[in-house]
Amino acid sequence: MTASPISAFVERLSAVPSGPVLNNFFDHTDQANAHRRRNLETYLQEMLDRSPQVLLLGEAPGFRGMRITGVPFTNRTMFEGPANSFGLFGPGKGYVLPAEAAGVAAEPTATVMWEVLAELEFLPLLWSACPWHTHVPRQPLSNRTPTAAEAGLGTPFWRLLVELFPIESVVAVGNVAHLSLARSGLDAPKVRHPAHGGRSGFKRGLEELLSAGMKH
Repeated sequence: MTASPISAFVERLSAVPSGPVLNNFFDHTDQANAHRRRNLETYLQEMLDRSPQVLLLGEAPGFRGMRITGVPFTNRTMFEGPANSFGLFGPGKGYVLPAEAAGVAAEPTATVMWEVLAELEFLPLLWSACPWHTHVPRQPLSNRTPTAAEAGLGTPFWRLLVELFPIESVVAVGNVAHLSLARSGLDAPKVRHPAHGGRSGFKRGLEELLSAGMKH
């Protein structure tokens, strides 16, 4: 049986090798990664059904967020609670948290992201310039800004998502994504990253793009 485009995408993502400072938490070396692969497939399928026209491209997964869940800009509590205002991540959808998620503090950036999207009633597809966890050497529970080369490794994956979904606009969330998009030849608008007190700037940037005619 031919794999679906979503399954093929996740399998290709899982094939990128981990290294001393880059963890591919989708690969086949850890049994818990099967949950993350399935979670990502479920999210992408849920989003495919909603036909988003905008891709918001962040930086890289955080160790308390996508590194745990497998889904961009999500955290443990989002999978444990009811569906959000867009009907995503609710019970009965097939999302499963790996055992290591127990007791991990919720990634705050993910919470801010979804609060703002709900306030704007705007549902884009979410992804990262580098979709694997980059960390400090010998400190797997840390976050490190991805290098240009690491973000470059991620370029084929956001390009694939633009093909798989009816994407008309790509928006960089922060400088890392903006530089990565520019290096690949895409002149994309940039909004403030919602982390580290960036909530109001992030929301204002999206509001300006939406008022300028970017599709909801």
